[in-house]
Amino acid sequence: MASRGPLCSNRQPEWKERPVIFLSRRMTITSDVQSTNAEPELDPHQPIGPSLIAIARAMLTQAAHETQAESDAVVVHGVRTAMKRWRAFLRLLEPFLDADATRLRVEARDLARGLAGARDAQSALDALADLGEDYAPFSEKSLATINERIDAMRASAESATLTEGTRERLAAAFALTLDSVDRWALDHVKFADIAESLTEGYRRAQESVPNDWTSAEIEALHRLRQRVIIHRYQMELVTPLWPRFGRVWTQEAQRLRDRLGRHHDLATLANLAAPHQPLARWRSRLAPAIAARQADHIEAAMRQAGRLFAEKPKAFCRRLEALWVASGA
Repeated sequence: MASRGPLCSNRQPEWKERPVIFLSRRMTITSDVQSTNAEPELDPHQPIGPSLIAIARAMLTQAAHETQAESDAVVVHGVRTAMKRWRAFLRLLEPFLDADATRLRVEARDLARGLAGARDAQSALDALADLGEDYAPFSEKSLATINERIDAMRASAESATLTEGTRERLAAAFALTLDSVDRWALDHVKFADIAESLTEGYRRAQESVPNDWTSAEIEALHRLRQRVIIHRYQMELVTPLWPRFGRVWTQEAQRLRDRLGRHHDLATLANLAAPHQPLARWRSRLAPAIAARQADHIEAAMRQAGRLFAEKPKAFCRRLEALWVASGA
């Protein structure tokens, strides 16, 4: 990030900070502020470093909680979602933690990949539902047969993913990561640094937007989706500065993510209908329906990305810093 030069300019002075210590997700604060059960968040009247550590602990606590769900499918979905949020947070902190943040992010990626066994089958089921009656020219019997075949694949992959002891190993990994978080040295971090890192995430996503959506490769759209996910979760950090604006922003990012995700799900379904694949016998009817639905998603995603990434990165960064100053007034 440093090689590109600063993305922000005209920075305002940081607000004077009061001493405060966050100890857990149920925040215990040693200052004149009363204890609260609220989620930890960035606040102009509190030091950035301890707040970031409290937020990290809350994320890991939530990830560990996800391992306790009764349903294997719920565990897989919950942990994978928690890891996406955690990895986005670690990427934000990489300029301040260097190798430790990178190591933890790679470990989180590997944990998520270890739970991805049933992902393709679930994506295909979601894609089939997305086609609906308007796109898929199937009889009820054919549609039921396709669903049953994909669902059998999903169940088989799911049972192989969450083997005996997996939940315990996940919980142990999160506990070990908590130990690393407690050793983070972030007292030097200011909001200007956070705004710079948020802007880097915005810029990376913006640069991934295709110049020509109609000819964009699947890999390019998948890369854009990955960066939109990172941006979407990172922006949750600044939502409290202006909740209405923050919610609208994250909702728009989520809509773009969903559109790109549905496009990717349809590509997965198309792969399962390729020659010698489980759904090959329905390929002649699936292929045109998939192409038509993907075109709809591309058209909508193009409009959404145009709105979301309309600002230049420096203007985006100045907006963040202005919100921080206004919130501390």
